[in-house]
Amino acid sequence: MSQPKFINCNGQLLDLSTPQVMGILNVTPDSFFDGGRYQNEKNTLSQVEKMLKDGASIIDVGGMSSRPGAEIISESEELKRVLPIIKLITKNFPQTIISIDTIRAKVAKESVEHGASIINDISAGSLDEALFQTVADLGVPYILMHMKGKPKTMQKNVKYDDILLEVTDFLIKKVGELRTLGVKDIILDVGFGFGKTVEHNYQLLKYMHQFQIMDLPILAGVSRKSMICKILDIQPKDALNGTTALNLVALQQGAKLLRVHDVKEATEVIKLWQQLEKV
Repeated sequence: MSQPKFINCNGQLLDLSTPQVMGILNVTPDSFFDGGRYQNEKNTLSQVEKMLKDGASIIDVGGMSSRPGAEIISESEELKRVLPIIKLITKNFPQTIISIDTIRAKVAKESVEHGASIINDISAGSLDEALFQTVADLGVPYILMHMKGKPKTMQKNVKYDDILLEVTDFLIKKVGELRTLGVKDIILDVGFGFGKTVEHNYQLLKYMHQFQIMDLPILAGVSRKSMICKILDIQPKDALNGTTALNLVALQQGAKLLRVHDVKEATEVIKLWQQLEKV
């Protein structure tokens, strides 16, 4: 049986020795799957309530699309999108652990001040030099993700000599920087779809267990992504079955956090995987 691996989310302890589900709440007009769905309070609260009921341990709020080709919006626009939603969730579901999906120090800081308790950063601090220090100052868990390039250009001419080695070296270096600043709780994300070909994504998934060398919880974010759609020749709306299949592989490879659009199905996968592990 795994030893407890608690992360401290503003006083709430979340045990990541047991796999947990992070529900995605994109408050953007242009996300690749659910863009524009949660633009009013009623729809937002209904979706958050459903995700919590279905078993989400974390609600991940994002105000800027990071799909391939996406533009980086202004800081003021991002704040305008996410702060009201974080306040709304905190008011109506006060015990909810909220993560803020952002690349910006100011957005991270203000989000935590209004109720978020995890920072989820696709850029590993590369797009705002103040972010790592801000994370350290706030004292909240940080999700460290590997991305090559920027969302607008990350899928153009993607090349690695050895993707497993390069992603591992990158994460080890960044973890060292965060530890030096005093960041205690770090979660790793290899960044499926962020500056990787389909083949790169499957290499990372097949050998994801190797990243356990850092003794940190690993997040898997494959939900409805192109690594599924391109293989099956489908659209994201039809990719739930593929997502479920790859989430099971991710659990077998050591993932402790599944970041998903469909919480109920991910929770069921975890329960079935746990039963398999008992045998």
